[in-house]
Amino acid sequence: MLKKIDKADNESPIKKVIQQIRKLIADGDLKPGDTLPPERKLAEMLDVSRQVIRDSIKKLEFYGLVKTLPQSGTKIRGKGLIALEGLIIDILDFEEADFESIIEFRNLLEIKSAGLAAVKRTEAEIKVMKKAQLAYEQKIQLGESGEEEDLNFHLQIAEISGNSVLKLMMRIIAPDILKHSNWRKRNEQKSQQDVIAEHQKIINQIVAKNPKASKNAMRKHLRGT
Repeated sequence: MLKKIDKADNESPIKKVIQQIRKLIADGDLKPGDTLPPERKLAEMLDVSRQVIRDSIKKLEFYGLVKTLPQSGTKIRGKGLIALEGLIIDILDFEEADFESIIEFRNLLEIKSAGLAAVKRTEAEIKVMKKAQLAYEQKIQLGESGEEEDLNFHLQIAEISGNSVLKLMMRIIAPDILKHSNWRKRNEQKSQQDVIAEHQKIINQIVAKNPKASKNAMRKHLRGT
């Protein structure tokens, strides 16, 4: 059951909304295929603004937990993601994994994804990948960090890989990657223009259907993080 957001502390209302919905999914109170209440109703139930609800749903969709369908509302995604998310979170909690470990895990996933993407990509998927890269470039041109757009570019490559487990795992660790974005800024030894150039090299090799070169381009890109 959703509870009104406690506004007494400094924690983000969006984060609190996401935590509540994720817990309901993990506990089985919200099941795959279920539809969330309308935006207005959710705002009333949780005592937050509709903008907070919109931003929360956008994040949940970004993480792959829900899918918003025109005229059908926002629906909970399939069992596979939910079950695997619970398993991975339990493992990370048990091992008290630090962010460096998550990054190492991410690197393994991304290098494999890049190789598979070069083999399996379609013309339509190439367009989506290039669109994600363009969105990142536009954010940089506006003087913004482009953190979500950068991560979305990498998530699109995982989608193209065609491997459901790789895709799910990348979606699961996405929140932790964004959460520690300041850590990345302090430790990354490259400029935003370097990142753009490296993204383009990855795109070129995936378009060329060269899995070995795609993996090498991704490995080089991830080096220094």
